[in-house]
Amino acid sequence: MKKCLGLALFLLAIYLLLLLADPGARSLYNHLNLGRRIGLYGIISLGAGILIITGGIDLSIGSTIGLCATVMAMLLIDYAWNPLLALGAVLVLGALIGLTNGLLVTKLRVQAFVVTLCGLFIYRGAARWVSKDQVKGLGTSFESLKYWLSDSRDVLGLPMSLVIFLLLAVLAAVFLHFSVYGRYLFAVGSNDQAARYSGIAVDRYRIVAYVICSTLAALFSVLFLMEQNSVQPTETGSFFELYAIAGAVLGGCSLRGGEGNVLGIIIGTAILWILPNFTKMWGVPSELEYTVIGAALLIGALVDEGLRRGAARSSH
Repeated sequence: MKKCLGLALFLLAIYLLLLLADPGARSLYNHLNLGRRIGLYGIISLGAGILIITGGIDLSIGSTIGLCATVMAMLLIDYAWNPLLALGAVLVLGALIGLTNGLLVTKLRVQAFVVTLCGLFIYRGAARWVSKDQVKGLGTSFESLKYWLSDSRDVLGLPMSLVIFLLLAVLAAVFLHFSVYGRYLFAVGSNDQAARYSGIAVDRYRIVAYVICSTLAALFSVLFLMEQNSVQPTETGSFFELYAIAGAVLGGCSLRGGEGNVLGIIIGTAILWILPNFTKMWGVPSELEYTVIGAALLIGALVDEGLRRGAARSSH
């Protein structure tokens, strides 16, 4: 909780400085744009955070998004599927990708880094193959679906993606912090051997975490397609795993596993998307956006390591 308080104060500080120094940052348009980004990318940060809590990692999130968005567009336009059936099929595809990753990591004991790095290439190649390397768009079709799933519609003044993210965050918080299954995930990430000796089905819960992560990536792909109206199999989703992992780690999820909470992920995602606005105010070129994100992630990791070492010294 102390870590969340520190993150919240840091977020408040950069937000207030941004508002005071840049009149454009106070506009309704800027706030809605920030809300869209936080809501949309918060969904994949939430999935990555749950996986990181168990000690896992997924480098294939971006490619999963590219493949799922491509398949969604093709099912709707090329094969004229019912939108609800297409949505269900894409979510199942995401779940199957997560299941595959989880089984390879737990049953074949292949390192998660290797499995998901290979997945990054495999799923991107699959997206290009099924689409024949062609851009897939929705055109002017499915306007009602776009209305319900894109940010062209708001709920109580909030972008639809932010509303969906907050609802998912509530569900994730109940699951992680108020259920025995969530405690099992933390136990698996803290010490899988101890969890195994305690009777916890370690492999099963790791697989569940991978399935949740990839399913949320598939959901993101649908929302992203509704927002952008088209998908480029070669590009869509590229580097999105960076945003997902960075939002979770900035929010206090330790890459060693066993640490993190939903509130921190929300705050971390908000910091991730306010930082570019903040740096632009100081004249930092937009080309250095990845540099800023990477530096923030590195600082977060260094602070986490410092806190760990301090806690270890005080306990001896």
